[in-house]
Amino acid sequence: MSECSFCKIVSGERPSDRIYQDELVTAFWDIHPAAPIHILIVPNQHIDSANDLTVEHESLVGHMFVVARQLAEKEGIADKGYRLLINCGRDGGQVIYHLHLHLLGGKPIRHTVG
Repeated sequence: MSECSFCKIVSGERPSDRIYQDELVTAFWDIHPAAPIHILIVPNQHIDSANDLTVEHESLVGHMFVVARQLAEKEGIADKGYRLLINCGRDGGQVIYHLHLHLLGGKPIRHTVG
């Protein structure tokens, strides 16, 4: 996926404010934050969206959530609370078609749907 912005961040071709990387995922600060803490956690493997997940991705998705918890603790928001969000498709608000988990916190986050 040579044109994917997140693939370029994972590979180091594109600069980012990376805060975590292991063999499965990379995490970096969102460039358009919606909260004081807004971190994106992306699989290192390109997966377009949640619609493309299969049973083979179960451990990867679980790992994304474990990393989110670890980063929430590191950023000091675990105790007060945070939001984890995955947008799927255009109507779901997905802008970049590389699966990513938003970790949002640092202020009260109100319900925004409905």
